[in-house]
Amino acid sequence: MPLRHSSLACRAAALPALFGLALLLTACGGGDGGAAALPPTATLPPPTGVDPDGPAPQPDPPTVPLATCGALAGTVIAPARIGLPTQGATITSATAVGAGDAGNTLGDYCRVRGTIAPIDAQAPVIQFAVNLPQQWNRKVIHFGGGGFNGRLIDGTEPIRFGPIDKPAPLALGYVTFGDDGGHQSGSITDAQFATNDEALANYGGQALKKTHDVALQLVQALYGRAPAHAYFLGTSTGGRDALAHIQRWPADYDGVIANEPALNYAGTRLSNLAVGRALYANGGAGWLNVAKTLLVQRTVLAACDKLDGAADGIVSNVESCRQLNTQILDTLRCSGGADTGDSCLSNAQLASIRAIESPLDFSTYALANGTTRAGGYNILEGALVAGPFTTRDLGTRRTPGNPATSADANMYVTGDQWAKFFVTRNAAFDSLTLDPLDPAPFTARVVEASAITDATDPDLRPFLSRGGRLILLHGLADEVISPNSTIDYYRRVVATVGQAAVDQGVRFYTVPGMGHGTGVFIPNWDSLAALENWVEGGLAPATGVAVDAVPATYGRTRPLCQFPAWPKYKGSGSLDAAVNYSCVNETVDPLACPNLPAVATVYKGGDFLGEELRLSLDPATLHYTLTLDASLQRPVGTQRTGTLLPLGACSYGSAENGATFVLGAGGVVQGGIAAPSGNTFVPLIAFQNTFENSASPAVFNPVANIFNTAGVQYGAGGAASAYAGSTRVRNAGTFQACQDPVTGGFMTYDADCTSTTKGYLVYNAGRNAFDLMSTSPTGSATTTGGTLGGSVIFGKVGATTVPLFLLRESATRFGLRLQAVQQGVVPGAADGRYLMAGSDGTAHETTLSGSSVNLGGANGTLVADSPVLGVLQASGTRAGHFIHSAGVLGFVAQGSTGAAFELGVRN
Repeated sequence: MPLRHSSLACRAAALPALFGLALLLTACGGGDGGAAALPPTATLPPPTGVDPDGPAPQPDPPTVPLATCGALAGTVIAPARIGLPTQGATITSATAVGAGDAGNTLGDYCRVRGTIAPIDAQAPVIQFAVNLPQQWNRKVIHFGGGGFNGRLIDGTEPIRFGPIDKPAPLALGYVTFGDDGGHQSGSITDAQFATNDEALANYGGQALKKTHDVALQLVQALYGRAPAHAYFLGTSTGGRDALAHIQRWPADYDGVIANEPALNYAGTRLSNLAVGRALYANGGAGWLNVAKTLLVQRTVLAACDKLDGAADGIVSNVESCRQLNTQILDTLRCSGGADTGDSCLSNAQLASIRAIESPLDFSTYALANGTTRAGGYNILEGALVAGPFTTRDLGTRRTPGNPATSADANMYVTGDQWAKFFVTRNAAFDSLTLDPLDPAPFTARVVEASAITDATDPDLRPFLSRGGRLILLHGLADEVISPNSTIDYYRRVVATVGQAAVDQGVRFYTVPGMGHGTGVFIPNWDSLAALENWVEGGLAPATGVAVDAVPATYGRTRPLCQFPAWPKYKGSGSLDAAVNYSCVNETVDPLACPNLPAVATVYKGGDFLGEELRLSLDPATLHYTLTLDASLQRPVGTQRTGTLLPLGACSYGSAENGATFVLGAGGVVQGGIAAPSGNTFVPLIAFQNTFENSASPAVFNPVANIFNTAGVQYGAGGAASAYAGSTRVRNAGTFQACQDPVTGGFMTYDADCTSTTKGYLVYNAGRNAFDLMSTSPTGSATTTGGTLGGSVIFGKVGATTVPLFLLRESATRFGLRLQAVQQGVVPGAADGRYLMAGSDGTAHETTLSGSSVNLGGANGTLVADSPVLGVLQASGTRAGHFIHSAGVLGFVAQGSTGAAFELGVRN
């Protein structure tokens, strides 16, 4: 029996008699004398505009049902009441759920389940769910599906990516509803339904309209009034559902949220096939196991994590990272291009990575709505297809099954199902034979399937012109649905409706580190509240704050930036607080380095072994030569040559056994030189400009000062130990080093210190360095006699002098000491990110921010001017002390954990 409106008089008469709903509708419906029936394509009135400068709108009091829940059971809705062809809908059950029922947190509501009968007797029914709260807020929410659907979306779910403590919409008083996409299956990766035309059309969007119309008829019948506002929330396929609905039936919803939408549906599946063809060609030569996949992901993170200013495990500056694709792939290539193990990738495996990364450009045909591109996946910009942050990997075997299974690459599984059932309708079809760029003889069918399923119509004017509002959100590390397809679509919308209309009615947020509901950053934010405020209050959402839901990093926050902006770390403050990030539109060349000299340049410095050296660098070719000017370990004049490989952020790979070179501001360079033996490197630091006093009389006044000293000293057997103390350089060129007699460490300089060494400095023009002459530790300072004990480089970083003492006293006593003026620490002066190289031959990132430090992943706190002025004392897993001068950082460890001494340059 068709549902009809009931007049107020009829409702008043019927309710006291406690008529069942079916009887009530019969008594009060039909005929010219009754209330007007809902039109066959029942739609909502346009949303009422709200003056943003006027008083806040007052919500209507909750609306209570006019009849009992159970009376709905068995009700039949006539085909004429549904806007698309069906054989009507039947309510199969209507159950009253009480607020006090066990396990129920959704309040009092009527749980309605039903089916919509197809026209084709061979097609499956549509199963739907409608939930009608006892206290209705006069709003409705339609929830979209997922994958290939087949499972009933029952409308009891919370907001996807919503605040963890926010009740589900049903508990907030919303009528909620959903469906199963028009077929039933135990798996959302099962596409067999698509061999039936009506089932495919339902999945393509028709089931949404049919369910919507049935739900609104029930709302009208039960509450006696239409909703004031209607919303659609969807994720993945559900995001596609949201967009498909407003593109085809723009008057049905006032606002929609489309998370990570599978909008370019056919393009996505064609991209899946392209990946499969690359992975499995030639007996699976291009397939990557987990170890190789993780190698790719680690290499990308190392190259791109810091491009946003924060070493936080999130690649936020995606477009700058994209410019490093070639360098990253070159770094990953096995020598000769053949597969030589898990430490590199063969040519065929590199081709697979390119197939995952690259968009598909269709030059011989177009998909629905003129779409000619399917976006690639950002595997070279932070997307993950292996490891603990995703379950969608590249499978466990080189040869896929037919059909593909969970043992095969996740991307290929869905592409295989699509090719078999959407396109060829042949369950035995070998999907690897379908060429995405030239699918003949299936081109026409691919285009036809695209028209049925895709949500790529960019003309949103019918929706936007009536006040419709759209929130789009997509993770930039999505490994299932390409965010680049969503970006392409958004740009087409702007081109079609104009930027002004988009600014008025669309918000598009992209989230770095977010996969397909997976990833290293999963945002929690109240998108529903943002949509409600926009639609109902006229308050457009701006930059939100997203809370990370990943267990290991739960609670950290980032700004939710509108495309094309991304969150850039401001350079100070907690890495976990959104307030310390800005949404920026910068896309810079990550290989460009403002600190690279304009012409061939020679840097002077030394390494941890006390070796004095020169670094010659040609900025045009990035060719370098390291020349030893003084050493105890190898012959003077020994040279090392190579070419630096740009890594971004003024960092460069080298041929020095894994050493990374960093060009710092002010003409300082940090790097490494291959060790005299073995396959490790010795850290070095060198300066473009140095102090010298070759003129007569020699003066030291410009560099004379009192310094804190931190460094490394090697003893018998090459054992490294940390050195800490204070050093004074006098105007006459004499020096004195002191250590606290109790701690053997830092101390406030005292000319009468008992643990002391003394000497003087003489400029050696041939080496552009000062010879360090050691004299007796007792008696007054002298500038004659003594024993040659090493050399000193007075590096100039900008206008600041950074003395470097290179000790070469004997085969069992040598090392390096870095100096920083002994004065109070200026807050924030040392803040920044450093690539620290240690005396144990390792390197890692270190970040100082206010009173916090992360030293190679170990968090700690900093206390300034402790134990003396100018020293930062670090507590935590890596306890120790920092000294800092002009972007040069030295760390002496306390205890046996990690390297004895580490040195870094801010980058």
